Amino acid sequence: MSPTNDTVAELKALVAQLAARVATLEEQAAHRHPQVSDEVLLAISAACAAYLGERATIKQVHLRRGGAWASLGRAAAQQSHAELHGYGDRQAPLSLIPRRGTR
Repeated sequence: MSPTNDTVAELKALVAQLAARVATLEEQAAHRHPQVSDEVLLAISAACAAYLGERATIKQVHLRRGGAWASLGRAAAQQSHAELHGYGDRQAPLSLIPRRGTR
């Protein structure tokens, strides 16, 4: 074989290897980031439309795993309730009425 034919054969082998790697990576990405179903997109767009009062265009939707969003929401709700009820850096006791068995 000539050097050109050897180079072409090497390049074809490299392209085949890269194509196999890309297929493997796309398969792994599909498992990590599943597609959002049409029903979920419809529910999200309906919720956005109800909240905004007009139709909105959804540009991106990402599925999230884990509870970070939920825990941040709980923390915000607890903080707002603490501020509402005056908890936090207070000097006075929480209650002026003593508990049973403390007198």
